[in-house]
Amino acid sequence: MRQKLLLSMFLVCFCVLQTIAQRTVTGTVMSMEGTPLADASITVVGEKTGVRSAADGTFSLNVPATAKLLNVSYVGSESQRVAIGSDNTVAVVLQSADQALENVVVIGYGTARKKDLTGAVASVQAKDFNKGTYTAPDQLIQGKAAGVLVINNTGQPGGATTIRIRGTSSIRSGNSPLFVVDGVPLSGGSARPGGQGDNGTNPLNFMNPNDIENIEILKDAAATAIYGSRGANGVVLITTKRGKTGAPRLEAGAVVGVSNVLKKPEVLSGNEYRKALNDYGLTTGDFGNSVNAFDAITRTALTQNYNTAIGGGTEGARYRLSAGYLNQEGVIETTDLTKLNANLTSSFKFLESKRLAVDFNVLLTQTDENVIFNNARVGFTGNVIAQALQWNPTHLLIKPGTDSAWIDPAVGATTVNPLAQLRYFSDKVKVNTVIASISPSYKITNDLEYKLIYSINRQQGVLRNQINRLLNNQGVENRGRASIGNAEQTNTQVTNTLNFQKQVTSNVNVNALVGHEWLKFDYRENSASGSDFPNLGLNYYDFLGYSTQGSRGVGSFSSPTYELQSFFSRVLLNIRDKYTLSGTIRADGSTRFGQNNNYGYFPSVGAGWVISQEDFLVNSPTINSLKLRASWGRTGNQEFPSGASLNRFGFGQQSISQSNYGNADLKWETSTTTNAGVDFSIFDSRISGSVDYFYKKTTDVLFEQNIVQPAPGGKIWVNLPGYVLNNGVEVMLSANVIRKEDVNWNIGGNVSFLHNEVQGLAGFYETGELRGQGFSNVRAQRVVSGQPLNVWYLRRFEGLDKGSGQSVYTDDGNTLFYSGSPNPKMLLGINTDFTYKKFSAAINMNGTFGQYIFNNTAATVLGIGNLGTRNISKTLLGGDVMEAISNAPAPSTRNLEKGDYLKMANASIGYRIGDVGNTFKNVYISLTGQNLFVITKYSGFDPEVNTDAGFGGIPSIGVDYVPYPSARTVQLGVNFQL
Repeated sequence: MRQKLLLSMFLVCFCVLQTIAQRTVTGTVMSMEGTPLADASITVVGEKTGVRSAADGTFSLNVPATAKLLNVSYVGSESQRVAIGSDNTVAVVLQSADQALENVVVIGYGTARKKDLTGAVASVQAKDFNKGTYTAPDQLIQGKAAGVLVINNTGQPGGATTIRIRGTSSIRSGNSPLFVVDGVPLSGGSARPGGQGDNGTNPLNFMNPNDIENIEILKDAAATAIYGSRGANGVVLITTKRGKTGAPRLEAGAVVGVSNVLKKPEVLSGNEYRKALNDYGLTTGDFGNSVNAFDAITRTALTQNYNTAIGGGTEGARYRLSAGYLNQEGVIETTDLTKLNANLTSSFKFLESKRLAVDFNVLLTQTDENVIFNNARVGFTGNVIAQALQWNPTHLLIKPGTDSAWIDPAVGATTVNPLAQLRYFSDKVKVNTVIASISPSYKITNDLEYKLIYSINRQQGVLRNQINRLLNNQGVENRGRASIGNAEQTNTQVTNTLNFQKQVTSNVNVNALVGHEWLKFDYRENSASGSDFPNLGLNYYDFLGYSTQGSRGVGSFSSPTYELQSFFSRVLLNIRDKYTLSGTIRADGSTRFGQNNNYGYFPSVGAGWVISQEDFLVNSPTINSLKLRASWGRTGNQEFPSGASLNRFGFGQQSISQSNYGNADLKWETSTTTNAGVDFSIFDSRISGSVDYFYKKTTDVLFEQNIVQPAPGGKIWVNLPGYVLNNGVEVMLSANVIRKEDVNWNIGGNVSFLHNEVQGLAGFYETGELRGQGFSNVRAQRVVSGQPLNVWYLRRFEGLDKGSGQSVYTDDGNTLFYSGSPNPKMLLGINTDFTYKKFSAAINMNGTFGQYIFNNTAATVLGIGNLGTRNISKTLLGGDVMEAISNAPAPSTRNLEKGDYLKMANASIGYRIGDVGNTFKNVYISLTGQNLFVITKYSGFDPEVNTDAGFGGIPSIGVDYVPYPSARTVQLGVNFQL
């Protein structure tokens, strides 16, 4: 009995002690809108103890007396750690996906918590975009994400860009990423008819950057495999701004700026030219004047950009309607871009349960361009920039006593007055774009949602071009020429998805997706032209109604309509907020491929480990978060012409010939990527960043070959042996240097180290077509095994012979050498922002290193042989050796220059005035500079350049041939709300 009594007393004391050692914590879990969150998970940090919140958001949890923190999580919201107060009650407000995009990442066909990701995803929010006025969204992220190269090919308003994510992977097919706007995948093309002399424009110009909320860049296969055959080059997801609950709010902004030429090649002035003529003993070529033709065709250009938006609504009906107007003059006279756009986004919820929802979006844009002869393919006599650089600086541009641009035979038959070119040439392009989508969705249960997206993307483009008979160029002397072009494209999408998100247990969160998608792409164009007009006027647009003395022609083209049908699935598992697993599979069927390979299959798997959630780190005073990621996957590439796998025929006036031979075995170009990364934040999240290593191998390369003789002539698409390898390391860092009530200073940056190489390829293929006098049929780049893609292949320049003044080459110029890569080996982005009370400042810089650029302008436009007739580069004079006028230009390393640069892309200072009276709210004024300066040793216009020099369908990079010059812009802006 004594033993039983002692045991009973012991048990009672133990229970009392246990009760004393624990306490009960109660609280509520709410959304940002004040809605109770049922089934939220509440656990004690460092313990396995946990409960779920009730229907009204309340909970009660017994916790150890030593417990300090609770971890609260809910599907679609960012988890939050909450300190337990002395009164043992807590009130938790979780940020939802709509209001905390920095914590929820937009991924293919849905969203996911950052902690659930296993792939490489870079997120750029609106507050981090490049500052200034931009015509397309890709320019907003230049220098902002590791591994992402954005090159402005030209300074032309709305000009084309080159975008590469983790290098160039394909030899012949497209290398640009897939852009998806609010769930609508774009074709990557445009219905803009090509002009007589321009270099094209950015196909994303229809978007208004002011409407964009955030941009996500999916870089590795674990992130992009959900897009299958369109994800090989990365995916860029653009999310536009949506209306927020509340009373209607009007936002408005206005920007006015001026632009000038950033940098230009140095040519001789009138007096310098006369001295050069005297030094070389030339007795002709001096017309006795001093003019600067380049200054004559350039101007201080004006930019005007106005935007307004109104949004609001209730939780059941939200809307946002925006409109914008942009007029951007080019720094070359007569050039400009005008854009009008309107965008409506709306969201509605129906039924008492709000389970039925409908999103409706409509985007309308019209762009109007005035362009000039500036295409690399029109020859040095047709390019207005070349004309201005070459113009004899001693000859007048304007005929004395008149206002007429002078067509003077004395300057030479192949010399065109650049002012006459601008006055007597007109090229106008208009493109209208409509993108409409409707997305009904229904929550079958709290965890299961069905969604349908139907969209249509319709573009129509019109070109009107004319060359007056007064211009002594392009074979139109006393003739005149005019043309009209029309193009249209229609893309249709139907996507069905079923999404399941549930906190299955307190330790397991599931995010699963299955879907089906059908895409259809249609493009067609037609044109008409005429020449030999009898009148001297400038209104040839209705030439089809005139009786011309020369020829008239019509043409049409219809790209074979192609369709893409896809089935896809994805699962994301989060276990105990520590371990993440992902799996994706997509099956794509395309009408572009041979009948034996209509379908391609693209899987991916990934895993992650949140080390900072482990017991040994959960209370670390230094490490706030630490996560390891690893993934593997395959994506495809089908960006090649429709009908490439089929027999195609061309029809002449009296003949039929086979232009393409079908290949039933043509299969998908495939990229296999392995990625390993780490994400971290330390020192109270003062420093955060990520490091990634990737290895990407592209096989079954799609390529168009000539049929080998003695078979009939023609072309056939095949899959080449060999592969293209891209691998590298990416680092992103950000630091919150100062974090005080009135002062905040952040510094961020990213750096990427890239390696590119072709392996296993039989033979070689040429591209990089150089242009100008003496450069006919010259191709300076090769695709060959053991070298970087598009490696330079040139004579090796040794200098000038001191006796003859002629160029000296290794092996007398009979041997060509592989001479470096046009692909950057390092990408760099630097940014910083500073705020002090109502003042703010931001700086963004970017650069590329390790690439070589061929200065085709210096090689053929400004050579020493011009002296006596046209102008030359100032760099050719004053050296140790006097170069002979007879020294013919030749493609060699003499004009191959390092393209390293670091550019001050934009800098901005601003002041938030606040409310002005009872009408204007949150007034903010800013002064912004774009392209302020560039640090480089490159002698051309701008090392950020990419002139079209592709050959035989193989694209090139790194050629600079008299491009439209880049502009330095300074602009004043004001934003406010009503």
